[in-house]
Amino acid sequence: MTHPALQPAARRISRRAATALGLTAVAGTALSACVAGEGSDAAAGGEGEWSTDSLTIDWATYNPLSLVVRDQRLIEDALGESVTVEWVQSAGSNKANEFLRSGSADVASTAGSAALLARANGSPIKVIDIYSQPEWAALVVGPDSDVTGPADLAGRAVAATPGTDPYFFLVQALAEADLGIGDVELQPLQHADGRSALEGGSVEAWSGLDPIMGAAEVESDAQLVFRNVDFNTYGFLNATEEFIDEHADVAQVVVDAYEQARGWALENLEETAQLLADAAGIDLEVATTVITERSNLDVHGVPGEDQLAVLEAISPMLADSGDVQGGADAVEKARSEIVHDAFALAAVESQ
Repeated sequence: MTHPALQPAARRISRRAATALGLTAVAGTALSACVAGEGSDAAAGGEGEWSTDSLTIDWATYNPLSLVVRDQRLIEDALGESVTVEWVQSAGSNKANEFLRSGSADVASTAGSAALLARANGSPIKVIDIYSQPEWAALVVGPDSDVTGPADLAGRAVAATPGTDPYFFLVQALAEADLGIGDVELQPLQHADGRSALEGGSVEAWSGLDPIMGAAEVESDAQLVFRNVDFNTYGFLNATEEFIDEHADVAQVVVDAYEQARGWALENLEETAQLLADAAGIDLEVATTVITERSNLDVHGVPGEDQLAVLEAISPMLADSGDVQGGADAVEKARSEIVHDAFALAAVESQ
């Protein structure tokens, strides 16, 4: 079956056009309400006044569209010289959330589960665009391991990065075998360190993340012993509420750039894979697998019911995990407040 990212351009464009037509009325309201600089020289990329003179935004190897936006200077060209754009790398969703919570970034990319966790724990963030629907997490073991699935992990050392999709993937995978996170010896390591621990023998399994996971398969003969695309949440582009409220004009530029990057990436999969290979320091073969087989970039950029349904599915385990101080009530409140779709509606309508 053809991967969604490889569908003919005409089909993608017609689907997006139909969606955009259905959203026109709402998007028009979003445009008038949210784009403070529209109609000015600044909004056109000139030297007029924007609402801020700086923007800090992340890039991440797990977010292919961020690589396109950064490489092509889409935001810089739209904002002009009056706004300084600083790029910071997020090594994982937990690091992106740290940037947002501390004010070190205005916009950063995470998995949906990580965004919900952060919001439930009081971080004032909202999702403003969807960058992918990935299969980026799986349970990984070494080439000679006797682990064949989640049931074999009881009592064993497993690496995962708390607060990220691979961590929640591990929680869901264990549940499939009637196990909980307390039934394994969790090693809370950053993604790259998890791979190193697996290859060094200090853990027996790793809940991995692409493209590091893909590189481990090719370079170290690592094996993916448990996969389930439904256990992977969407890629969320998040912004702080302060940034959304005070700098809506610049936020719109960011989301516009992401939607422009999506169109380019879908038409240039090989070049997108090369950007990933260069950024992650991995073989082009690995990067191509990640982009063409494990990353659905042809997903609707407007956050809404599809994403909320996934978050609803993981909410009980998030509430029961002990990672949210307010428990189920805090998770429910966070889920009801996390979406801010106005910028994406406007961007899709303008395509």
